Amino acid sequence: MGATALPFTRARPACRVEVTCADDISESLRVAWGDLASDAAEPNSFMEPWFAVPSLAMRGKPPVRVLSAWNSGVLIGVMLVTTATRYGRIPMSHTTNWQSVQSFYGAPLIRNGHAELFWTSIFEALDHADWAPSFLSVAGLEENGAAHVGLLHATRAMRRDCATVHRQDRAKLASGLTPEAYLDAALRAKKRKELRRLTNRLGELGVVKFSALTADDTLDTWIDDFLALESAGWKGTRGAAFANTPESAAFLRTTLMGAHKAGVLDFLRLDLDGRAVAMLINFIRPPGSFSFKIAYDENLARFSPGILIEIENLKRFLTNPKVLWMDSCAQENHPMINSLWMERRALVQVSVPLRGTKRRVIYRVCRSLESMSASVRKFQTRWSRR
Repeated sequence: MGATALPFTRARPACRVEVTCADDISESLRVAWGDLASDAAEPNSFMEPWFAVPSLAMRGKPPVRVLSAWNSGVLIGVMLVTTATRYGRIPMSHTTNWQSVQSFYGAPLIRNGHAELFWTSIFEALDHADWAPSFLSVAGLEENGAAHVGLLHATRAMRRDCATVHRQDRAKLASGLTPEAYLDAALRAKKRKELRRLTNRLGELGVVKFSALTADDTLDTWIDDFLALESAGWKGTRGAAFANTPESAAFLRTTLMGAHKAGVLDFLRLDLDGRAVAMLINFIRPPGSFSFKIAYDENLARFSPGILIEIENLKRFLTNPKVLWMDSCAQENHPMINSLWMERRALVQVSVPLRGTKRRVIYRVCRSLESMSASVRKFQTRWSRR
């Protein structure tokens, strides 16, 4: 089944939204999608086609649809949507943005200067879609980022509610300090001394070398080294390493090759006598970047190779004038990265009603239940402090 077009004429007659099944993405859409990534209002490597398309191939159920918004023949935005049967703890079907388990940022890819038009067209399309239940919930938006601000402007103009239903902060690197000044501010003198000691102790075991992937290196070999390093640790034991299944290993290889071809792959390694003891994968799309995956030799945990490569990554970032921020993609309150990176990125989840009496009623019921639940949690927290 190919793409279906849903017209949107209220703002600009030339704007339309095409709905494509995840299995039917055409080569022409991929090309336009890749061009969009280089002119996005805000970077999201997880929504670029080299990452999103392989992710869709790994999806389960329910179906995922690709919404592509076009204005005068130019692709102005792409969003992946699906339907969910639960809204938090509430058993209610609704429409939501889709993210794979390996995707750590939820904003759609939107062309610079078109955020409000994109969201307006998306809502009009979903209003007319019989497969889109209840309301649209969008998770993983940067608070006051380009996608979030465009959403706020669009819903305000359309006179729709736009409720922030969840918020979290995670580590972010964004500073004009030199590496030395940043580490002085982030770490106590005792901790900095300890890390220098660990580096020296690791050097007593052999030759220590930091390096980044270059054109002279073989990407396949680096990927093999990462897969082996990750699977030898706790992730391999718990079945969470990429190498645990052929499908997930192939996914990593495909996405990294795609990122390398797109010119956004930043691959670092820490070697001891030519053997990788820590590796770090970043995606860099100026002015932003995302720290995707890390692996280290747990047999050398007493030397903290993971922290040592993170410090090297920090130094390289702070001396790169093209990149203004790096998202850790880590869990909120992650003990290691939060102790090293001082800045935070606020991510929000918002919910917006779709047109139709039944949809509005369901939205209001869910919002009321959310408010009641929040009040109960607040009361319990206060009571427990007495």
